[in-house]
Amino acid sequence: MKATLEQWRAFEGVVRAGTFAAAARRLNKSQSAVSHAVLNLQEVLGVRLFEQQGRKAVLTESGRLVYRRARVLLQDARRLEELARDTAGGFEAGISLAVETLYPPEQLLDALDRFARSCPVTRVELIESVLSGAEEALLKGQADLAIAPWIPRGFLGEPVHRVWLQAVAHPRHPLHQLDRTLTWRDLESHRQLVVRDSGTGERKSAGWLEAHQRWTVTHTSTSIAAVSRGLGFAWLPQAQIGPLIEAGKLKPLPLREGARRSVELFLVFADRDGAGPAVERLAGILGEIG
Repeated sequence: MKATLEQWRAFEGVVRAGTFAAAARRLNKSQSAVSHAVLNLQEVLGVRLFEQQGRKAVLTESGRLVYRRARVLLQDARRLEELARDTAGGFEAGISLAVETLYPPEQLLDALDRFARSCPVTRVELIESVLSGAEEALLKGQADLAIAPWIPRGFLGEPVHRVWLQAVAHPRHPLHQLDRTLTWRDLESHRQLVVRDSGTGERKSAGWLEAHQRWTVTHTSTSIAAVSRGLGFAWLPQAQIGPLIEAGKLKPLPLREGARRSVELFLVFADRDGAGPAVERLAGILGEIG
């Protein structure tokens, strides 16, 4: 004779509710059915799981040991049930999303959080990309969906977010010490921080002024950290550096022109007609969040 999943659920119900009567109400069963399931479980295991202390059902030492293992068993059972429901609904087991690093991280995490609650068993592979990186992921079949700075030829997409970039440097940077409106010629003799194109083909160099000194990094967050330490100047996403400007760690450069620029980001499907329900769901969430 083996323990059944219903017996384990009754056992867990009593542990969580504290009494057989409360567990019965939570499980929508009769108290006698819950008591019978727990008694049968005790017989199968050959140990006493509970002892009565007034109206409360309290775990014995053996019961506590068993419960620690039972929680893992029941969590696995719930995951299997969720997987079965999602599979029946046609949700993909896994999807991949390529995202331009200029896209606000908080918005991305909000979208993924909503998606996880909607499709809890669908795996997500996140590909953080720069410039042509998202396009390359689409062309190589590595991404089902992408947030990219342009729509590659042969793909379909829609505008999803506009990023505003601000030219900044540390408040004590030499450029701020000039104490006047700056020109592009002023910038040429100072170090510029540029984020490397993550594509492996013909790489783009958007935003580089061909300054004599250039540091190239692989992620926007690294560029923000470097500029905040006075290591150069850069055009950085306003949404990400707003708190640093308020804290006095960064200061906008007083450029005569071009101090602010914008980048339109697009939500692009790898295969619009063949997109599965999980890809559609994530695209819908990203479109709502913007």
